[in-house]
Amino acid sequence: MTETPTPAPHPTHGTPTTPRATVRGEAHLEVDPEIARITVTLTARNTDRRTTLDDLNRRNTTTLDLIKGYGDAVEKLETGTLTIRPELARHGRGERIRAYHGSIQLTATLSDFTVLGELVARLADQELTRIDGPWWALRPTSPHHAAARRQAVQEALQRAREYAEALDTRIDALLELSDTGTVGGPTFATASYGGAGVFRSARAETATDAAPVDLEPVRQNVDAQVEAAFTLIPPNLG
Repeated sequence: MTETPTPAPHPTHGTPTTPRATVRGEAHLEVDPEIARITVTLTARNTDRRTTLDDLNRRNTTTLDLIKGYGDAVEKLETGTLTIRPELARHGRGERIRAYHGSIQLTATLSDFTVLGELVARLADQELTRIDGPWWALRPTSPHHAAARRQAVQEALQRAREYAEALDTRIDALLELSDTGTVGGPTFATASYGGAGVFRSARAETATDAAPVDLEPVRQNVDAQVEAAFTLIPPNLG
């Protein structure tokens, strides 16, 4: 008669000879942002479609030159959606076009915050220009993410040691380490300049440049959580 083998212990359970402790480690860091993003929306309106497109193209060229003039302070500059749409007359028969509306959206990412307020003010001083932002953030490759993960692992190890000490024993080996989440995304913050969170163009009455907008960077939260399982040297509970 063949003897039925004893089933192996469930991986999530220990045994009297190899007790198991499962702990969680967490970390929370509050750090300075590394980049700031602003969105610039340029618009144009005219009864002539070609004139609308020409005005939009002129404003786009002027804005790109302005932003690029800040050199290495601008980490990335991207062009988003371009739209040209007709506005139909509200009254009368047929599809009579009253005007054409055009818009183009740009996104600028800056790593030098000392010029951000000045750039925003100069952009807002242009015709038919809207600025949204800034959105403060860390880069995906920021070392702060790795620092949070290391801190979470160290906390899990410390907790396991404390539990072992409470049983008058020591941890023996690491069985499993699971990353249960690292959180750290952009923090939204807006300043007020002609509207809540929106900078609208307002032609200056003098030839002087617009005063820089005072923008205070928002600190970023980085959170990490891990779960770790250790075996313990069997304690003497007698």
